[in-house]
Amino acid sequence: MPPIAEITELIVFVLLAGAVVIGALGVVLLPNIVYAAFLLGGVFLAVAGLYLMLNASFIAAAQVLIYVGAVNVLILFAIMLVNKKEAMAASPGMGLRRLLSSGVCLGLLTLLLRVAFTTPWATPGPQSIGEDAVIRLGEHFFSDYLLPFELASVLLLMAMIGAIVLARRDVFATDVGTGEAVDQALIEKARSPLLVEKTTMEQST
Repeated sequence: MPPIAEITELIVFVLLAGAVVIGALGVVLLPNIVYAAFLLGGVFLAVAGLYLMLNASFIAAAQVLIYVGAVNVLILFAIMLVNKKEAMAASPGMGLRRLLSSGVCLGLLTLLLRVAFTTPWATPGPQSIGEDAVIRLGEHFFSDYLLPFELASVLLLMAMIGAIVLARRDVFATDVGTGEAVDQALIEKARSPLLVEKTTMEQST
């Protein structure tokens, strides 16, 4: 009978892996973009938990700080600032696009499963080096893996620019509804709340 530590580790791994798979499917399939963004944050946290199981505490902390604390928060702020009143035109050829994207996803899934089941994985892995791991990571980041490290910073910059583009609002020269010229007075025009208007109408009747 395996010891309790191995059983606990297996249960935690199954829970984290299930959270990653279910959350990723929710990000892709849910029509509500707000729920999809929150699930994306959950996926990032579950991946950080998997890094902790591999004794990669620094990578787990970087995962939480960069992806959850920066990229996902930027996406959420962009979603909250997007004007929901804008009518989105239907994309042409949506059925063909879904078919092609499904084919690409199934092909990648098949490739990953083949690699996972045919690769002779070295188990158990190397022993953890403890506090010296951060020093070794810094040495590799600025020597062997300098180009991927810089590309990661470009990825973060692209995520920030994308969030800004989603959050920006175009200011028109004329109001679309009334046709009046847009100025500061029109922007700051106070509108009576619906409750006040309803109360006034009831008193007038």
